[in-house]
Amino acid sequence: MKKALLSKLTEALTSVLPVFVIVLVLSFTPLAPLSGKERIIFTLCALFLVIGIGLFNLGADLAMSPIGRHVGEGLTKSGRIRLLFAACFLMGVLITVAEPDLSVLAGQISNVVNPLALIASVGIGVGLFLMLAVLRIVTKTDLTAMLLFFYMLMFAFASLLVVQGGKAFLPLAFDSGGVTTGPITVPFIMALGIGIAQTIGGRNSGQNSFGLIALCSAGPILAVLILSLTASGEIHFPLPDYSMEAGLGIAFWHLLLETGWDVAKSLLLMLGFFFILQKYVLHLPQQKIVQILFGVAFAFVGLVTFLMAVTIGFMPVGYKIGLQMAQGNPGILILFGFIIGMVVVLAEPAVHVLNQQVEEVTNGAVRQKQMMIALSVGVGVSIGLSVLRLVLGFSLLYYLIPGYLISLGLSFFVPKLYTAIAFDSGGVASGPLTSSFILPMMIGACVSMRGADAIMDFAFGIVAMVAMTPLITIQSLGFRSVVSDFVKEKRSVKKILSADDAQIIYFE
Repeated sequence: MKKALLSKLTEALTSVLPVFVIVLVLSFTPLAPLSGKERIIFTLCALFLVIGIGLFNLGADLAMSPIGRHVGEGLTKSGRIRLLFAACFLMGVLITVAEPDLSVLAGQISNVVNPLALIASVGIGVGLFLMLAVLRIVTKTDLTAMLLFFYMLMFAFASLLVVQGGKAFLPLAFDSGGVTTGPITVPFIMALGIGIAQTIGGRNSGQNSFGLIALCSAGPILAVLILSLTASGEIHFPLPDYSMEAGLGIAFWHLLLETGWDVAKSLLLMLGFFFILQKYVLHLPQQKIVQILFGVAFAFVGLVTFLMAVTIGFMPVGYKIGLQMAQGNPGILILFGFIIGMVVVLAEPAVHVLNQQVEEVTNGAVRQKQMMIALSVGVGVSIGLSVLRLVLGFSLLYYLIPGYLISLGLSFFVPKLYTAIAFDSGGVASGPLTSSFILPMMIGACVSMRGADAIMDFAFGIVAMVAMTPLITIQSLGFRSVVSDFVKEKRSVKKILSADDAQIIYFE
């Protein structure tokens, strides 16, 4: 256990260090200076971020991933397919409703949409799409066809929204896909898919293991788009208090209790549902249950530590960097957005879980290093392009429509495994650090350049961009492998055809 924890902490340190160094160096320049107190708090928060990621990743290995895999394997082996679908639907609803990000989203548009209606719609949407994702694995339906249908549906509703004059809802709607990609849900849902696919077996079991996150992310987007069509009025985003003092003193304990309850709520719902299935269906040995309980404890402490660190230290620093850098040369802000995007994805807790599972399922055909490079480039490009959109002031659809057309077009030319991994990766990359550091940075830049009234139009939408660009970069890995195989095959044929006839032995 100690060795595993040390390995996770070392991995977390390697992930967080680039972000910390870049921000610290920047704080000593005129571009985005920080006070001595802010540097000290940021440094301490970076240290706790490392501890939080390390503990959480260990907990995910011991608890969330095994729970998902055991549920998937146990229900599939039992032959109770209806129970499997019902369990997936309920888990999708319960986990989503418990997500703190969903309550924040509902609060932001409460003046135009009933918050309870939104929470219920998104929860039911995720439950239905998780059930559809499991149905796809059972029936071995092509993922590309399903993605093509649902994304066409999304853009049809988006077009109706623009025609009705509700384009302000678009960035928020596409950002809402991130509510299903929390650090708790990703390991569980991915392991669930792996458990079901490997139990069913078949030639494409590795390929069928992925795609659940991709489909589940479509549920909230469709729900918010449909609800937005019935909404009336303007969205007002109340600018939060991004000062470091807001999370210190007496407020620290209030924040700790609130964060602890939010994390405990999600974990307890998952754990309670698991124990019901354990009693009636799974019947796992006691040793496994003890391991899972230890894992849940590690995950709880790690995630609370992580969220507290990003809220107290990273969120205020991100906002201040955006606010200050936007007052100078916008070109420097675009470059910084690209660089910080490349490194910030390294510190997302769920990314490491995804990369590890991808390498395991593909038996090393897709390596963790390849995945990380593709994700880093994708997220860096997405944030750089988002800053460019803020500077020039055009609609998010100018990115999303061609971006998804390229993504879906690539899916017809690359191995299906790469498509499934890519669409899952898009959801995983837009994790809590993106929303707690990159989004405040964009809000600060927007306040500086366009005023607080423009936040909904230009600051939001960055999560949607972070979720979209990895679809292209990871499928490009697949496209490269296809081209490489084609070139090798042509060279082999050419060598055979150009072989010297004298070297050919004829048998009579």
